[in-house]
This record gives sequence, C-alpha cells and structure tokens, in this order.
Amino acid sequence: MTTTPATAPGRASSLPSRPRIFSGIQPSGIAHLGNDLGAIRNYVALQDRGAVEAFETIYCIVDYHALTSVHDPDRLRRQTLEMAATLIALGLDPDKCTLFVQSHRPEVTELCWLFDTVTPVGWLLRTPTYKEKRQTQPEDVNHGLLAYPVLQAADIVLYKASLVPVGMDQAAHLELSREIVRAFNARYGETFPEPQPVYTEAPVVLGTDGVKKMSKSVGNTIEILAEPEVIRKQVMSMVTDTQRILRTDRGRPQVCNVCRLHRHFGNDYEEIWEGERTARTGCVDTKKLLAERIIAHYAPARETYRELMSDPVRLGRILDDGAERARPIAEDTMAEVRERMGLR
Repeated sequence: MTTTPATAPGRASSLPSRPRIFSGIQPSGIAHLGNDLGAIRNYVALQDRGAVEAFETIYCIVDYHALTSVHDPDRLRRQTLEMAATLIALGLDPDKCTLFVQSHRPEVTELCWLFDTVTPVGWLLRTPTYKEKRQTQPEDVNHGLLAYPVLQAADIVLYKASLVPVGMDQAAHLELSREIVRAFNARYGETFPEPQPVYTEAPVVLGTDGVKKMSKSVGNTIEILAEPEVIRKQVMSMVTDTQRILRTDRGRPQVCNVCRLHRHFGNDYEEIWEGERTARTGCVDTKKLLAERIIAHYAPARETYRELMSDPVRLGRILDDGAERARPIAEDTMAEVRERMGLR
C-alpha cells in the first residue's frame, strides 16, 4: 500500500497519561468454563493489577460484532445482558474498570469507516477468521464478516489503548490491527499508538468431547453458572483417556481433559494425577470430584449472577455508567481524527 505521510498536522497526538488495556468479548450469553479460564480470569487479574499499578482497563461487550451472525434482536439484547451479568459475577468490578456495551459508544462505527479507507481489501480476504466463517455460515457471508478486523482495530484505538490481552492463537488478528494503525499513521500523521499484545498464559480449554475447543456452537461446554445438577451432568459426560478401558487400567493424566482441568480447581492435582497413573482412582471418581469443585468454586458467582439478572435496571445503569466514562475518550479521539483527515 502506498501512503504519503501527512505534513504538519493541525494538532499533536494526545496519548493517555497512563497505559490503557482494552479487550472486547462477544455477547454469547452466559459464559462457560472455557470463557472463564481462557479470558475472564485474566481480565480480572489485569483489572486488579491496574488498580495498584496505575493503568486503565477497559472491557467492552461487542454487540456490533455479534450482528455478523446473530440476527434476532431479542436474543442479542438478552445475551448482552447475560454476558454483562456474568462478567461482573466472575469478578469484573465497575469501580475498578470501565465496562460497557460497544454500541453505546457509536463513535466506533465512524472510526471503523474511516479505517476502511486506509485498509486494502487484500488484507481482509486473507484473515483466517473470514475464511473460517465462510465455511461455518456459507448462507450468510455478509460484508460485516469481511470488515470485522477493521471494527476490531477501531475498538482498540478509539480509546488509545496500547495494550491488548490475547492468547498466542490471536496474535495474527492483533497484528492486522497494528497494520491498520500503521497505515493510518503513515497517511495522516502519528495519531494512534500501535497496540501491543499482552500474551496470556490462558489455556486452550477443550470441551466435554476432549477434542475441540470448548464452544457453544459445538455444544461441548460446561455451564459454570448453571444449576449444580446441570454441571454434574455435563462433567460426567466428559471424554477422558480413551486408552483407559477398564477401571484397573493405568491412566495418562497428561492427556486426560478431566485431569488437566483439575489444575485450576485445587493445589492437589499432582496427587489426583498420581491416582490415575496407578489406577488407585477411576475416571468416574475424578469426574465426580471435578464436578463438585466446579460447583463449589462458582457458587458465589452463581448467586451474584441471579441477583443481577433479576434487576435489569441496575445492570443497565452499570453499563450506561461505563459508556459515559468512555465518552470523553471516544469524543476526543474522533475530534483529533476528523481534523487530521480534513473533515473539520
């Protein structure tokens, strides 16, 4: 892509006085175990660190993104509220972080369009997510699927965020956001920081089938905020070590999905693993123990979630307050962008 650096922009770029972390999450409803272990626990840890180390954490429920596959308005509204209640129940504190819904700050759609004008179509056609979505929803290959990464870049830099928590499997997606920022800065002058990844140690959580990543679309999830009997049923359905046929067979805990999940629910997982290796315990024993530990661990969150969902006015107020807190950042960014691009 050929660009001409801007000359003498009308204003200096305004960067935050302290680092900002941004991440967005799809409104897929109530989170499952993979969501918590793979992302939400890290969100909470960064939020708590930020309160001590003086950096800002901004978390957004990306309902605009969801429109690429969810076309039922009632379902989208419900799932957005469910995700908000889940995030708070699992530890996000609106007094420590900024939590809001993407569409409540519509400046992001304006910035997305402006980024569209510096983003080559070829960059978007090569993205793995677009190729995957063409396979998974061939009857609904809408333009939003193609432009998804542009909106993602706008999400991040609208708030001048410089740090984005991602797993290594998401590195390519963030790099495209960085390319879009570089293209804009090259054409219009240094405006946005290039977002840097904060690589997480978050695990890839396999589903109850023991093969695919835990996902609602696959139907292999453990619903951590469901009633205990539901959690027990889902955990007991989990595939364990496929080579362990008899109760007396020695197990391989390093490849058993149930054993691996025990690492996140207690400090005695090595003892549990040894029981499997020696056939002292069976797969049923290990699954029963995991189910009870998951139920106990999420019991407080389950209660908080119920309270929030029973008071949608309170939940809406929390989200509105978050959007209002984000408003001056978004407005300042767009004023700067419009001036640089000759729109003002």
